[in-house]
Amino acid sequence: MGYNFLKKSNLIKTLRYLRKNGVRHTYYAARERIGEERRSDYHYTEPSEEVLEKQRKELAACNTVFSIVVPAYETDERFLRKMIESVLRQSYEKWELIIADASRDDGTEKIVKEISCGPCGGRIRYMRLTENKGISGNTNAGIALASGDYTALLDHDDFLAPDALYYMAAALDRARRRGAEPALLYTDEDKYDDGAHRYISPHNKKKFNLDLILSNNYICHFMAVKSELLKELGLRSEYDGAQDYDLVLRIIGRLLGKPASRKLSQEILHVPGVLYHWRCHTGSTADNTASKSYAYEAGLKALESFCTDQGWRVTVEHGLHLGFYEITYLPDLFSVRTDVGIVGGRILDRRGRICAGAMDEDGNCLFEGLYKEYSGGSTHLASVKQDVCAVDVRCMQVRPEMREVFEQITGLPYGERTVRCAEGKAGNKMRIADVTRLSCDEAGYRKLSMELGLAAAQRGYRVLWDPQMSCRLDG
Repeated sequence: MGYNFLKKSNLIKTLRYLRKNGVRHTYYAARERIGEERRSDYHYTEPSEEVLEKQRKELAACNTVFSIVVPAYETDERFLRKMIESVLRQSYEKWELIIADASRDDGTEKIVKEISCGPCGGRIRYMRLTENKGISGNTNAGIALASGDYTALLDHDDFLAPDALYYMAAALDRARRRGAEPALLYTDEDKYDDGAHRYISPHNKKKFNLDLILSNNYICHFMAVKSELLKELGLRSEYDGAQDYDLVLRIIGRLLGKPASRKLSQEILHVPGVLYHWRCHTGSTADNTASKSYAYEAGLKALESFCTDQGWRVTVEHGLHLGFYEITYLPDLFSVRTDVGIVGGRILDRRGRICAGAMDEDGNCLFEGLYKEYSGGSTHLASVKQDVCAVDVRCMQVRPEMREVFEQITGLPYGERTVRCAEGKAGNKMRIADVTRLSCDEAGYRKLSMELGLAAAQRGYRVLWDPQMSCRLDG
C-alpha cells in the first residue's frame, strides 16, 4: 500500500516538514517514504494459544515479578479496555498492573473496578490521584507503588503483545545465567493504525548503541527498569514529553560512572521481537509527531543535560527529522570523547549511492546502495551518528593514541589530507586519513578497515560513524 498523502495526518506531517526543511529535503523524504511503504509486506500475527500455553509452562519456575505502571488521564474506554486486556493475557503471569488515574471524572475508575472483579483482577492496583501532576508526576505516583523486581512503563492508549513479559523474563533468565543483572530492557515495537485496523511500521531495533541513543530515543517502547533504580531516579517533570528519554540518558550516565566491569550492552539489554503496539489515533504522537512538538524540545534539553553531566562541551541541535538530534563537540570530537578511537563517514559512487562506509561485524557495508538523499527509511538510521564495528579506511580520522596502530595495519605513516564533503553541510571541508598510496581492491580496503575497527575495540575505543563525513569514490 502506497503512502496516502490524502490522509490528514500525513498532509500535516508533509507540510510541517516542508516548512522546516525546504523543498529538496521534503521531496526526497516523501519519495523514500512512498517506496518504503510500497515494499512493505509487514503483518503482525499474534502467537497461538498453544504457543502461549507452552510459554506459561516454560517459565513457571521463574520468579521475576514485573510491575507495569500506566498513567491514565481521560482515557478512551475502548483504548483502556484493550490496554488492560493485553496485560491480563500475558503468557508470563507474574505481574502487577498499577493504574495511576488523574482523570477529572470517574469513568476510568468504574471500568477498572469492573474488570478487577474478574479472575486476574486482584493483580490490578488502581490509584485515584487528587490532582493532575503531568505525565512524570502521575507516573511517579504509580512507580512508588511498584513491588516488582522490574517496573515497565505502558501508555494508557497502547497495548502489549501477549508474550511481551515472557520474552523479557526469558531474556533476564539468560542474563542471570551469565552472571548479569541488566538495569534496563527494551523490546521492538510497531504501530497500530486505529482507523485502518492494521499493524504498520515495525521498528526492529539494534542492541544498545551509545551514539545512536545520543541521536534519537530509539529505545522508546517497551521498556522495563530495575525497580530500585527507577524509584531512585524517578521521572523529571521539567522534561515532560521526553521523560522516558531523559530517564534512559540518566541511567546511561549512572552506568558510565561505574567501573567498566561489564559492557553497556549487558547492562542495557535489547529483547528482539515486536512486543509493543503503539496506537495511532487522532492527537497521538505516533500518528502526528507534531501534535506534541514540545516533546522534541524537551528531548533536546534532556540531551543537553546529559552532555553537561558528562562534562562535555557541546552544542545540540534538532536534526532534519523530529526527535532526532545532532551533537557538535567543542573544540572537536576527539578532545571531548576520549572513548572514541576512530570516526568515519560514507563514500558515494558516481551515481550518488553509498558504496562504502559503516560496516557490521561481518564486514558488510551498512546502507550499501542507498541514495545519498535518503535517510534509511522510517528509522532514519542512515542519517545519524552511531557506533559501528568499522568504518572505511578511505574516509576516516584516527585519534592520536591510535595512529601508531593505523601505521602498523596499513603500512603507511599517518597523515591527513583535506577534501570537500561530497554531501552534508554546504561548503564543508574535512580532513581524512591520507591513504592515497594504498593500492587495494574493494575487498582489500574492507579488510584493512575491519582490522582497524577490531584494533580500536580491543583497546577499549568506540568506532563512530558520522554520515556528515561524506566522500566521493574518486575523491
